[in-house]
Amino acid sequence: MTDSVAVALISGGLDSMIAAARAREDGHRLLALSIDYNQRHHVELAAARRIAQTLGAERHVVLPLDLRAFGGSALTAEIDVPKDGVGDDIPVTYVPARNTIFLSLALGWAEAAGARDIYIGVNALDYSGYPDCRPEFILGFEKLAELATKAGVEGEPFHIRAPLQDMTKADIVREGMRLGLDLGMSWSCYDPAPGSLHCGLCDSCRLRAKGFEEAGVPDPTRYATIL
Repeated sequence: MTDSVAVALISGGLDSMIAAARAREDGHRLLALSIDYNQRHHVELAAARRIAQTLGAERHVVLPLDLRAFGGSALTAEIDVPKDGVGDDIPVTYVPARNTIFLSLALGWAEAAGARDIYIGVNALDYSGYPDCRPEFILGFEKLAELATKAGVEGEPFHIRAPLQDMTKADIVREGMRLGLDLGMSWSCYDPAPGSLHCGLCDSCRLRAKGFEEAGVPDPTRYATIL
């Protein structure tokens, strides 16, 4: 156990909520960072605010960074979100360099705040194939942080914590239950349906529903379409 501070990236989704809760369980005081990148599923930020408050974050920064200026993704441009199932290729919902950008921002705040631990909810088993969710990326960014910062150069390295890295979605759901979280307060859908419903068909919805089903846990999510 520790009494240090950690920065947790909280998108509003299931994974980031559980990763942030793990930071708290590890004994860290919590600084929560969410990025308002003008994403299609902007509603996730309301979930992020609820999660940060529930987890007792000492401060929650929602940082504006309009990635629609770049586009290149179904989440930041007028490109249809795929609804035909999780494929093998990197989908158009991949936002170019998103986790690199987000971790860089978290790193900046962590160094300013004296934090040396950054928590992110990536996993590389049940996911959409994004390259910036892989263990190699996390290890590479940790090395980058050591090279790129005053703290790292002076022998105070940063640790990028990805506690869900090797979990399936079912494992993640079970972990959320173990931590006593209200999983229904999270938001996963990339293409929200009218009435504040998850669409039920995008990759993120399919993976979420699969996780609850395989975990044997009732799914609190309200879907517009149930497969």
